[in-house]
Amino acid sequence: MLLLLVLLTSFAFLAYHLHWKRRNLPPGPMPIPFIGNLLSMAQPQPGYECFRRWTKQYGDVYTFWLGSTPYVIISSYSRIKETFIKDGDTYVNKKAQPFQHEFRGGEYGVIETNGQFWSTHRRFALHQLRDFGLGKDVMQQRILIEVQEIFETVDKALDTEVDVPNVLRRAVANVINQLIFGYRFDCEKEHEFLKMQELLEFQENAFKEFRVILEVFAPSVGKFLPGPNVNEILLKFKTDFFEFFEQRIEEHRSKIDFDAEDSQDYAESYLKEQKKREADGDFDTFSNKQFSNMCLDLWFAGLATTTTTLTWAIGYLLNYPNYLVKVQEEMDRVIGSDRLITSGDKVDLPYTTAVINESQRCANIVPINLFHETTRDTVIDKYSIPACTGVIAQISTIMLDESVFPEPYKFNPDRFIDENGKLKKVDELCPFSVGKRQCLGEGLARMELFLFLSNFLNRYEVKPSPTQGLPCIDKSKEFGVTPRKFDAVLKKRYS
Repeated sequence: MLLLLVLLTSFAFLAYHLHWKRRNLPPGPMPIPFIGNLLSMAQPQPGYECFRRWTKQYGDVYTFWLGSTPYVIISSYSRIKETFIKDGDTYVNKKAQPFQHEFRGGEYGVIETNGQFWSTHRRFALHQLRDFGLGKDVMQQRILIEVQEIFETVDKALDTEVDVPNVLRRAVANVINQLIFGYRFDCEKEHEFLKMQELLEFQENAFKEFRVILEVFAPSVGKFLPGPNVNEILLKFKTDFFEFFEQRIEEHRSKIDFDAEDSQDYAESYLKEQKKREADGDFDTFSNKQFSNMCLDLWFAGLATTTTTLTWAIGYLLNYPNYLVKVQEEMDRVIGSDRLITSGDKVDLPYTTAVINESQRCANIVPINLFHETTRDTVIDKYSIPACTGVIAQISTIMLDESVFPEPYKFNPDRFIDENGKLKKVDELCPFSVGKRQCLGEGLARMELFLFLSNFLNRYEVKPSPTQGLPCIDKSKEFGVTPRKFDAVLKKRYS
């Protein structure tokens, strides 16, 4: 009798997990109870290959399970246009993750929030970025100051091995910190930059371990694994991060003139808006905790992704020197000196832009895109999808689509150049995501990528380190995509 009960229970358990809970969703890979399809993401090419394989097997709409939570994957650009772009309001929400709630102390920031709260802070951030010069000459000048700072640093170390990623990271950090807090990391602020770099590296290393990912998305299994649990990892990380931002915020609060009409940076604008709303009795929308979380989101959006892409771009060019030669030949024809390259030169440097495009496509730094959820019942590919169902616009698969990008893992900027030598627009290149949650810092990132990379490559010959060799561009051994770390030997191209 007991054996029969065990067998019936086991059958019911398997029937539920392997069939019943999946019956109304688009077909997809068979999930393991409690783990879902997470083990497939631990394979080479940090998850890329499993999503590409499933797209070929199930089509451009299928179901993927993160732990016990199903997500409908959209993996073609045409289908994404139908859903996230043409019907954006249905997919505008972010699906809440318990570990994010724990880390942030609630629903805060702009990446992890929804509804009126999210739209208010997204609009406010975009408005401030525009006021501080995004898309205008004033922003370009800020970036070019950092370009010249790169030159000063590197020129002192010509013909020696230079930690190029660290030089670039400092420059990008200066741009975003000026926008948020109004100052650069000069000699007096060196300790702040080093602290922020330490925190970012901690985050990069902690969350590329599959054990941590398993505990985050399959906690019923992950909690039994050896080693520190994710809450222990997050505790120090979040304490140090938020203490850093809170100190900067309080320094700002003590110094700004609340009666001044204009603001010098995002922090000043936020504090003035906070004071105005509190005078009207609203103490929640622009709270101190929200401020710290906004700083976190803006810092990550403004630093981590841009730095990662720049380091991969140079890493690819060092591994494929024939394309580096083509970039510099174009610069010699168009620029012909070591003058500063500006955004006005971009239209005349199509191959340089093609290199940036291909670097973004190949680096493909978000193996799995933002976790959206439906705001209402909808239909995707004839499947009725209830409200609050997780949906993912899988842009990493789109940027590896063989029908659009033959030999997708091969770095080849020529694919973005047409027969007339002009830059070719390819819709499937979508590194900043799509829809209403598209990266709010896209304009800044595009400007930085062009100005930093073009000026760096125009000024210097770049050779691999004789001791370290070529930068690693192999993604098969890491879970996730992190900045490349390498030294290079630099020489001036113009005397």
